[in-house]
Amino acid sequence: MSWTTPADLRAQVQRLWDRGDLLRAVVSDAVAWPLRLNLKAPSASDLSDRFEAVRDWVRAVADVPQVRLEWREWNHRVQGMQRLPAVVWLDTLQSALAFIGKARQAQGFAALWQQTAAAQPTLLAWLSRRPLRALDLADRWERLLAVVAWLQAHPRPGVYLRQVDVPGVDSKFIEAQQGVLAELLDLALPPEMVHSEARGSALFARRFGFLGKPVRIRLRLLDAELPSLPGCRGLADITLDAASFAALALPIEHVFITENETNFLAFPPSARAVVVFGAGYGWEPLARAVWLNRCQIHYWGDLDTHGFAILDRLRSHFPHAASLLMDRDTLLAHRLHWGAEPEPARHDLSRLTTDETAVYDDLRFDRLQPSLRLEQERIGYGWVCTRLARISSASGSLVLPANCA
Repeated sequence: MSWTTPADLRAQVQRLWDRGDLLRAVVSDAVAWPLRLNLKAPSASDLSDRFEAVRDWVRAVADVPQVRLEWREWNHRVQGMQRLPAVVWLDTLQSALAFIGKARQAQGFAALWQQTAAAQPTLLAWLSRRPLRALDLADRWERLLAVVAWLQAHPRPGVYLRQVDVPGVDSKFIEAQQGVLAELLDLALPPEMVHSEARGSALFARRFGFLGKPVRIRLRLLDAELPSLPGCRGLADITLDAASFAALALPIEHVFITENETNFLAFPPSARAVVVFGAGYGWEPLARAVWLNRCQIHYWGDLDTHGFAILDRLRSHFPHAASLLMDRDTLLAHRLHWGAEPEPARHDLSRLTTDETAVYDDLRFDRLQPSLRLEQERIGYGWVCTRLARISSASGSLVLPANCA
């Protein structure tokens, strides 16, 4: 039976709720009333073949609360004069809300709207666009408005989130609500007070002028002849903030970047070289170190699609960066150590070399094995040393230890 049931009618109204239309209708003319609902009624043949089922259907639809029915009278050749629902109407917003049990939530949204209209009228556009999300935030809305007001009074404050002094608000609240706060602040603050190039929750502090946690860059000096950094005599493994890293003035020719900590710690000694513990896709802090542009940069990542994506991103800052141990020979020589990449990348990468693109395509198109991945720490140490020896012979500057011979 394909006739419209009471549950079908409710589902139509529920869809309006799920789209936010009914909440928007609380404060606007988003829905025209009365609202006609779709109704598929029995046909003349149904009256002949399924008369009892039709009578049950009529009773069920007629018993639906809140709706108004228009009836049609049929003079059926077998059953005589019959009266069936032909059109279903919801006359008012209140009827629609009561029909799906959402009257209380709608009242809550109306209260949020009034509160926002009084405190931050520029945010009404956000409420209209995301009414269901606003309802989810009802218990936090007053505090969110208070944070917006504080930023309006203290644009680009130059303090840490911990220093925002708003009743009921602490740094954990702001951190937890960064996504919605970013949307609200983008509307409430003058454009010149927003660093629009800083996007995403990770850059919330920068976008709105807060002090962020200093980025730490970890490196190892691979050459014992390199001058020690102040206060770091005898230490090879050093962590610096990004500004201090950018200010380094060491006689370095090679910079190796690896994503694996064990590889970072076990990297062989090399003349006039350092190894940096990579930071995934966060290359912006490294980009501030202009001295890297005069160094040969070698990136060693996992031999998988995301490893190549990271390499591609690195080259947006350092076009001269070369890949290390991310080639077909290395991949095929370590077949016993192949694994699976959970969610491979599939998009094109424009900054790879021809050889790198060929390997990347083999990986993303599953030509060798579905979701193939060779993690960098699974590559044989002897293979690593051999590859580094090639760099040594090419540059004349790399010195390998005896256990790499």
